[in-house]
Amino acid sequence: MKNRKTLIYIVVAIVFVGLVWYFSRPASTSNQSIETVVKKGRFVIDVTTTGELEALSSEKIKGPNPVGLRNARIWNYTIESIVPDGTVVDSGQWVATLDRSDLENKIKDQELEVEKLQTQFTKTQLDTTITLRDARDELVNMKYALEEKQIVVDQSIYEPPATQRQVKLDLEKARRTFKQTTENYSLRKEKAQADMKEVEANLSKATRKLNELKKLKKEFVIYAPKSGMVIYKRSWEGKKQGVGAQISAWDNVVAMLPDLSAMNSKTYVNEIDISKIKKGQKAKISMDAFPEKKFSGTVTEVANMGEQMKNSNAKVYEVIIRVDGFDSVMRPAMTTKNTIITETIDSALFVPIESVHRNDSLSFVYKDHRKYQVLTGKSNDNDIIIKAGLSKGDKIYLQAPEGAEKWRLKALPEKDKK
Repeated sequence: MKNRKTLIYIVVAIVFVGLVWYFSRPASTSNQSIETVVKKGRFVIDVTTTGELEALSSEKIKGPNPVGLRNARIWNYTIESIVPDGTVVDSGQWVATLDRSDLENKIKDQELEVEKLQTQFTKTQLDTTITLRDARDELVNMKYALEEKQIVVDQSIYEPPATQRQVKLDLEKARRTFKQTTENYSLRKEKAQADMKEVEANLSKATRKLNELKKLKKEFVIYAPKSGMVIYKRSWEGKKQGVGAQISAWDNVVAMLPDLSAMNSKTYVNEIDISKIKKGQKAKISMDAFPEKKFSGTVTEVANMGEQMKNSNAKVYEVIIRVDGFDSVMRPAMTTKNTIITETIDSALFVPIESVHRNDSLSFVYKDHRKYQVLTGKSNDNDIIIKAGLSKGDKIYLQAPEGAEKWRLKALPEKDKK
């Protein structure tokens, strides 16, 4: 029993010593001694960016007529309800309903205005009828009175001259009054007609405006102009404009119906790399949602003006890449990885970028326990071209081996430095 305990103690001590040695041993330098081989072959220089799919062309699903909205003095309206983003709809199918509360209040106000003008029209019509009727009656009575005075004049031939003179004056006065009254009647009639036309025009104008508002109200229910997939419009901030979004009367697009048979990838390239990007360059495209699917593409547009990135001082330039071919899995707003091929060199020596070290303006690699000066050229994300200092098949270190700071430098011949 005693020997067994002794044996257990010995085993525990050995394990303890082993653990202490394992955790206190010097870190392995094997990672510092990894070698790589200088390669020669086709060298591709590219720029990799993240983009977003969008349709090459889209049908706009528009809201109410902007002219009607401005006439109604409605400058903004809200999306009250809308089909989910990405919904496939048929032509004529309901897409969205806009908030009509402001418009309905205007319709009620206009209905009251039409009712008031209708009452005014009726009142003016009655007043005109009564006034002109009284004027006509007055003219008839004056005509009868005029005839009576003519009879008196005719019968006055047997009266003294003074009497004849008096009745003739009365007749002349009656004729003048009758003429003035007749002329006044014509003027009153013209004024009455003008008043009626004014009231009628105001009523007609108010009624027309009411009808326009009611017609505009129907336009607040939006239907698809053709079959397709409804994609929410994005605001200038990049946010999707769904329920509750504000739409301007100056830009009455509620949503989009993209043509999914032709797609672009819209991406942004930083100002350091934009000089490398040109129209017509080829690109490789993949989608984060379907990484196994690969597509080719062509740069079709490069922005001339940069724009500020959000929450950053960096400037970027918009680049549009046309995606070649079509696949049913493609959807607008899908994230893409775009590799734009800016240059291809058919034959070049190259090594991994991390194997080239720099000291001020001097570039060198670690090889055969020495530092070898190299002349470098263009690079891509992984490799860099070696113009002089190495040959195909040479083995160099990826990282500085232990003690490499003491290694001597072998400089390039003067003819290779140019």
